[in-house]
Amino acid sequence: MKRQFAGGDAAFDNVLPEYGRKKLLMYADSFRDLANTFLDIQKEEETQPVGDRQEYLWKRRLVENRDLMADHLNEMAQIMTKVAEEAYRFIHMSERKVKQLAHALKEEDVLLKEVYLLEKESGHKEINLVMRSGKGTSPAVDEVGNLLSVLLNLRLVPSKASPIFVGKEWGNYQYIEEPRFHVLTGVAKAVKETERMSGDNYSFLEVREGTLTAVLSDGMGSGEKACKDSEFVIDFMEKFLEAGFGKETAVQMINGALIAGGESQNMSTLDLYQIDLYTGICEFIKIGSAPSYIKRENLVEQISARNLPLGVFYEMDMETVKRRLVDGDYIIMLSDGILDALSQGIGEEMLPEMLGKITLKNPAEMANHILNFCLHQSKGRVRDDMTVMVTGIWENL
Repeated sequence: MKRQFAGGDAAFDNVLPEYGRKKLLMYADSFRDLANTFLDIQKEEETQPVGDRQEYLWKRRLVENRDLMADHLNEMAQIMTKVAEEAYRFIHMSERKVKQLAHALKEEDVLLKEVYLLEKESGHKEINLVMRSGKGTSPAVDEVGNLLSVLLNLRLVPSKASPIFVGKEWGNYQYIEEPRFHVLTGVAKAVKETERMSGDNYSFLEVREGTLTAVLSDGMGSGEKACKDSEFVIDFMEKFLEAGFGKETAVQMINGALIAGGESQNMSTLDLYQIDLYTGICEFIKIGSAPSYIKRENLVEQISARNLPLGVFYEMDMETVKRRLVDGDYIIMLSDGILDALSQGIGEEMLPEMLGKITLKNPAEMANHILNFCLHQSKGRVRDDMTVMVTGIWENL
């Protein structure tokens, strides 16, 4: 099925065949109807009189659970609709250009069988090739990408799922348009002096091409229990994001799971940012966490939120903060232990000034410098788990 998009006469094809697309949309409608059913039941019960306090609390908990279920169903419907409506445009390649590609690849001992150049609705391009290596040594996939970039006048890099070398058997190889930016990350940690295990956990992940997500969680307290709580938050955030859930919905679902866990599940903070490496737009979500900082040369901006950790209330005060990053910017994310150490010395309010004076360029070196500075302020005492995460972003040359 072809669709026309505003702003041009290019026809886009749905990724799924028409039958599969309609079936997925039908499933999405079913999930929405079920979500509306939960909400309709809730509206009817709101009109009924409430008895004693115990009955009121029970009904309130039931309402919260139905709200949560309705949100989850609507999010599933949204994911299905997004997949069903995902589209691309075939970019025609002349027979002469295809022969030119085949000849150039053969010079590198690569045989080309088929080639498709596509454009997504986002405007980003990708190329898919069916190819195999010849009788000689198998060339590296990224070397083939460099050759294609020159021939097509388009900066291409292998997709994350690509192998390292072109195989001897026919196979499909995907190259995507190179993002405008690339990043380097660094982490430095210290465990509370009375514990063997840190209650802080973190993750860097790329849930889709051209997007970096960083997550940091600080379990309440310290030791093994705090580690398990924060690990729970990180593990499920990774799973929900990789499954296609939006950041906000994933946070809400984890919060609901923590509340449902009752006393067996302690509160945990959540600190998250996501960078679009094509545009440089960075989105922050902070739930009960310490401030984060954007360092641009000697200027430092603090990103903070005054809300409670996960697992306290069903309704969370969640706000997304957006900033546009530029070449040479750094994002610094911290756990509460860093601020606690600073409070024993110069005070946490002096942290932006200290960050502005750092001249180091490597994120790992910067993270270690910040941690060592804070340890010096606390005279070497580690009274709480300490984690520093630094991400540097640069334009691709």
